[in-house]
Amino acid sequence: MKNQKLLYSFLIGLTILFLAQCTEDEFSFFAEEGEELSGGNGTIFNFSANAFSFQVPNLSNEDGLHFFTGNSLFNQSWVSAPASTTARDGLGPLFNARSCSGCHFKDGRGRPPEYTGERVHGLLLRLSTGNDIYMGPVADVNYGGQLQDLSILGVNTEADYEIIYQEITKNYADGTPYNLRKPTYNIFNLTEGNLTATHVSPRVANQMIGLGLLEAIDENTMLSFVDENDTDGDGISGKANYVWNVEAQTSTIGKFGWKANQPTVKQQVAAAFSGDVGITTSIFPNHNCPPSANCDSLPNGGLPELSDKNLDKITLYSSTLAVPGRRNWENQNVLEGKALFGDIGCTDCHIAKITTGNHPTIPALSNQTIRPYTDLLLHDMGEGLADNSNDYLADGQEWRTPPLWGIGLFSIVNGHTYYLHDGRARNLEEAILWHDGEAKKSKDNFINLNKIEREKVISFLNSL
Repeated sequence: MKNQKLLYSFLIGLTILFLAQCTEDEFSFFAEEGEELSGGNGTIFNFSANAFSFQVPNLSNEDGLHFFTGNSLFNQSWVSAPASTTARDGLGPLFNARSCSGCHFKDGRGRPPEYTGERVHGLLLRLSTGNDIYMGPVADVNYGGQLQDLSILGVNTEADYEIIYQEITKNYADGTPYNLRKPTYNIFNLTEGNLTATHVSPRVANQMIGLGLLEAIDENTMLSFVDENDTDGDGISGKANYVWNVEAQTSTIGKFGWKANQPTVKQQVAAAFSGDVGITTSIFPNHNCPPSANCDSLPNGGLPELSDKNLDKITLYSSTLAVPGRRNWENQNVLEGKALFGDIGCTDCHIAKITTGNHPTIPALSNQTIRPYTDLLLHDMGEGLADNSNDYLADGQEWRTPPLWGIGLFSIVNGHTYYLHDGRARNLEEAILWHDGEAKKSKDNFINLNKIEREKVISFLNSL
């Protein structure tokens, strides 16, 4: 009898241990193989304030040298012509920053101004009076396509602006309150007559990492994500933007910018030099000149001011900035947050894993399994985020799904956590809560999570 009792106790203990192990396994989440490699072989593991500024591994020796030259050109401050150093003169006549890094500090993300009159912060105001689906937005007749709040000596600065925020208080399903801030833009001190623009679109400078990997995504892969008529009935109807490709002289698929309004990294770089720094290139050879100035009489830095050779080096630099790897990707809270992120529908647009095709000039970016959390498509984000500005095929409520890689490092690299196209969201929670339109169901699902579950979703996003 005693032996039977001992055997019975042993079997009960073994069963309890087995059940406990099963329960632990049942609720355990496991990382996928290679999950930490956000940029595939283009991933680096540096999480310092310089995390966005490293080149992808495996660049050729020649491309590696061009990367460092491009880095120098990206960070240098341009000056007014004529100057003793002709390699960096030609600033203006109108501009928003003196260097690329003025908006993309440490290759990171810009932010809204913290006070009226603050200069060089990384938020721009696009201006338009209409839109041509083939040639893009129609510029303001007096102020051009972008408001510039800086100018060279002897030329009037176009205007100033201020942002007024309205606080909005709402509640989660569990009763926990949250606050959102809604911006209104007031443009004043106009120097070039009436503002004819009917639409003003604020846009924050994005982080620079992984651009070449996104460019290497095959067009057919992108189009496989398109469901413009929502044929599967899931409420998600992403569409591709087709934009004017200056070098190709035809409309091609757009991948870059908040409305996917640029087709290539090179054209994106050239457009930024033109609009942000006032530097001409062979792609955009004309200055944005105010009506009150005789721009033909103003000195310039050459025709064009940025040579094709140097434009190519800055393009290579911008294309080959490595993506930081994931942090804490094996942590159970992070893995549960990842599962919740998918369960509430966020990965319908923020597609986790994509394989790149062949990059035309940089082999290190080809055939990489990357985890950018984007489909690069346009989605209706609702009236709350609308700028009401059409941009090629993008309407006033549509925005490109932004890549999420590196999003948890903004506070380390740039010292802030302002998100969305205009930086209105002060943290990741607010960014989610502004989602609407096609993303309303996902936003509502997030609102219905309990506090612990919401924190796990945020932990996951901070790991990216």
